[in-house]
Amino acid sequence: MTERALIIGASGGIGSALTEALRWRGAEVTGLSRSGDGLDVTDEANVAAHLGALEGTFDRIVVASGALEISGAEPEKTLKTLSPEAMLDQFRLNALGPALVLKHGLALLPRERRSVFAVLSARVGSIGDNRLGGWISYRTAKAALNQVIRTSAIEIARTRKPAICVALHPGTVQTAFTEKYLGRHPSVPASEAAENLLNVMDGLTPIDTGGFFDWTGAQLLW
Repeated sequence: MTERALIIGASGGIGSALTEALRWRGAEVTGLSRSGDGLDVTDEANVAAHLGALEGTFDRIVVASGALEISGAEPEKTLKTLSPEAMLDQFRLNALGPALVLKHGLALLPRERRSVFAVLSARVGSIGDNRLGGWISYRTAKAALNQVIRTSAIEIARTRKPAICVALHPGTVQTAFTEKYLGRHPSVPASEAAENLLNVMDGLTPIDTGGFFDWTGAQLLW
C-alpha cells in the first residue's frame, strides 16, 4: 500500500527536504505552504478550507511550518527586550498554527491503521533542559506547542488507538531559518535532517504518542 503523506510548510527548508525524501521512498505526498498555496496556519478559516478540500486519509502528517524571527523581531537576549507583539506573533505561528492544523487535520488521520502526526518543535522549548535563558518568546511558544501535542495525543488515542502524535526536535539544520544562528553549533543539511526525522517517525509505536523526541529518537525533557 502506497504511503500518503501531508507536509505543512512544504516550501521551507525542512519541509521541502521531507517532501523530496518521501517521494524518493515512493510515497504520495501532498504539500501545502503559505508561499505556494496561500495556507496561513494562523487563520482558522484558511486552515479549515485548505484541509477540508483534501480527500481521503494520510498515514503521515508533518507540520514543518514555523519561524525563529517574525517581522524582523530577533530572539530576545534579555527580558528587557521582550515585546508583547513579538511574543504574540511567536504564539500565533509556532503554537496556535500547529494546533489549528491538528484540529482540522484530525479527520484526515485513519481510525483503524497506524498513522503519525508530527510537529517540529525545538529542544529550547524544554523547560527541564533550559539552563541558558534567553529567547523567551520562542522558547515559550515551543513549550506551549509541546503541551498542545501532549494533551491532544491523550484525546486522539480514545478514537484513533493506532495514531501517534508527537513533537520532534530536528537538531540544528542548515536552512534560511537558522542561518544567522548557526555559530559554533553542529549542524546538518536539510536532507540529512529529513532522513533523521523520517527514521524516528518510522520507529515510533502508539505507546510513544504524546512524546517529545530528538532526531536520534531520544526522548526529551518537557
